[in-house]
Amino acid sequence: MTDGIEQSLDGIERMPLKEFTEKAYLDYSMYVILDRALPHIGDGLKPVQRRIVYAMSELGLSAVSKHKKSARTVGDVLGKFHPHGDSACYEAMVLMAQPFSYRYPLIDGQGNWGSQDDPKSFAAMRYTEARLTPYAQVLLSELGQGTVEWGPNFDGTLKEPLVLPARLPNLLLNGTTGIAVGMATDIPPHNLREVASACIRLLESPKTTLEQLCEHIQGPDYPTEAEIITPKEDLFNIYRSGGGSIRMRARYLREHGDIIVTALPHQVSGAKILEQIAHQMQAKKLPMVEDLRDESDHENPTRLVIVLRSNRVDVERLMSHLFATTDLERSYRVNLNIIGLDGRPQVKNLLELLREWLEFRYETVRRRLEHRLGKVRERLHLLDGLLIAFLNIDEVIRIIRTEDEPRPVLMTRFGLTEVQADYVLDTKLRQLARLEEMRIRTEQDELAKEREWLEKTLGSRQRMKTLIRKEILADAEKYGDERRSPIVDRVPAEAFDETELTPSEPVTVILSEKGWARTAKGHDIDPEGLNYKSGDCFLDAARLRSNQPVVFLDSSGRSYSIQAHTLPSARSQGEPLTGRLSPPGGARFIAVLAGELSQWYLMASDAGYGFIVQLKDLFAKNKAGKALITLPKGARVMRPAAVADPATDRVVAITNEGRMLVFPVFELPAMSRGKGNKIISIPARRVQSREEFVVAIACVPQGGRLMAFSGKRHIALKPSDLDHYQGERGRRGNKLPRGFQRVDGVKVE
Repeated sequence: MTDGIEQSLDGIERMPLKEFTEKAYLDYSMYVILDRALPHIGDGLKPVQRRIVYAMSELGLSAVSKHKKSARTVGDVLGKFHPHGDSACYEAMVLMAQPFSYRYPLIDGQGNWGSQDDPKSFAAMRYTEARLTPYAQVLLSELGQGTVEWGPNFDGTLKEPLVLPARLPNLLLNGTTGIAVGMATDIPPHNLREVASACIRLLESPKTTLEQLCEHIQGPDYPTEAEIITPKEDLFNIYRSGGGSIRMRARYLREHGDIIVTALPHQVSGAKILEQIAHQMQAKKLPMVEDLRDESDHENPTRLVIVLRSNRVDVERLMSHLFATTDLERSYRVNLNIIGLDGRPQVKNLLELLREWLEFRYETVRRRLEHRLGKVRERLHLLDGLLIAFLNIDEVIRIIRTEDEPRPVLMTRFGLTEVQADYVLDTKLRQLARLEEMRIRTEQDELAKEREWLEKTLGSRQRMKTLIRKEILADAEKYGDERRSPIVDRVPAEAFDETELTPSEPVTVILSEKGWARTAKGHDIDPEGLNYKSGDCFLDAARLRSNQPVVFLDSSGRSYSIQAHTLPSARSQGEPLTGRLSPPGGARFIAVLAGELSQWYLMASDAGYGFIVQLKDLFAKNKAGKALITLPKGARVMRPAAVADPATDRVVAITNEGRMLVFPVFELPAMSRGKGNKIISIPARRVQSREEFVVAIACVPQGGRLMAFSGKRHIALKPSDLDHYQGERGRRGNKLPRGFQRVDGVKVE
């Protein structure tokens, strides 16, 4: 038994199933993380991408060569380096060729490589052709110069680069996504010039802070002209923590009264956008949109036309709704999880990422220069031997003609090394021309200067930094371009609520005695003249607009709200409110209110207590309503009285004993719920026994008069008459004239 593995007599290893499954799953997890899903910080590529680029370079598919069938590339990749499925390999190849997927494509495709509307619509690999783009040289130009480590392929017959010697941080430029086991990566693309500028800043000033780097790299730069609307503070937090999310929003303009969408977020399909908008139109959620068209073509890759019903449509509000409800605005996850130089996956912030890449670049350049220095020294050594032989050409020829083994004789006679002697013996006769000495000495001088420069550069870290800086600047000038995705500040998108989607028409909501409600068009109808169910009659009505909510008040002091346009038409007898609302047992609906949200109402109980409240505070979000009025024992809710102006209106309260009190409305508190303050004084025991209570309450505006009714008689009280009954809030009030001791109701004029 060794490490949990038992060797049986027949040569079969045995181990506990638990240990085997743990080890197998761990091995698989590490393979997926390191060799499939996550990119390397050096070249920003996953293994399959690296193998595709390397295989294409080995096939001679440079940017200046002719295109070759994609099947040939895929075959080479699978047969030599990547023992996986051909469809997965080809899809990875397609992704690197799509200009709407990669910010700086690595492959130049010919044929159908998919479209933005359907990236998966590419043709089979037997139909398409490909070659590398000029930008791919950023990854490949230094490959054969001793810059990177090489490893065996899957069957050990070939060598492949473990990482490509990238001259720029391709990891940030093109970004990548990947899902491993227990971790994932989502790196957005960036602008080449901005990233190069940040690298140079960090190279020149190693103590550069993250804030200073973000002066150069303001945010991602996707291969689309849609706007990045993530606030700059959030972008900084993403670069500080290595994770977060980016929001992109489509761009649009007005043209002949229509809305033209000219740029979509990254990897968003225009066909899907039109489908989402059309679905809302069919559901009658976009009454202001008349038609949709897709006018995209080669000159205008994105041109979606939204035709409006009229010029009075609020375009900004409509687009805000579409941003909130369709893929015209989309968020993208950011997770800077990469395999570092230590071979371990880790989430890094922007400063750590660029600092580590510069370390990789420094080592790559150092190895390149050392490799070149070795080649220069080797060539100089050969030239030294060749020059000696040329200066003694007659003797050399004699030795070669007369000696059976000329190499040791040459080495002894002229002090040549074995390598030099072999080189002299391999030299062709045509090189023995008269000008050969001059050519050798010229080449020696050039190589000597190069050797001196290489030695000085390798011996000075500052010279190395200067060289790296020049190369980054040259590549930025050659391959860089302007930012495509502008970073702008925008207000958050907000979807339409139900009221905004409903036509605004004058309507009247009618409430019956038995709690049935309905909506009639217009404000000029006669509610009492409508048809009611047997035993039922008119109770109350409210005039409002069809896109406004209506409030119902019940006898328990609770308020409820319903959208007016959802109530049945007045052509029918309506529907019982108990089907939509859930009032307490025994409670009945007593009033209906509507109007502007800022409208004030006086809420009171017939025990003589009350307060003022705005209509907006009466709305309830659920069927059970909102507890509005707290009732003293034995008291009942009175119908609310509308307040025109809380600063100048006067409250008029009349009891069944014929007492009336008048005082300013502002003496009552403004509350959203509760019992309120005392309006008129009535002993509590008399309220409980129903001997005395308030029978009428009203709010009279400045200069208005009050009509009081008692049976068939009525009396008009002018402002001067009301002054006679004015007193302090909470007093008993004065008696009305004889004959009006039993008031049935009041009316404000």
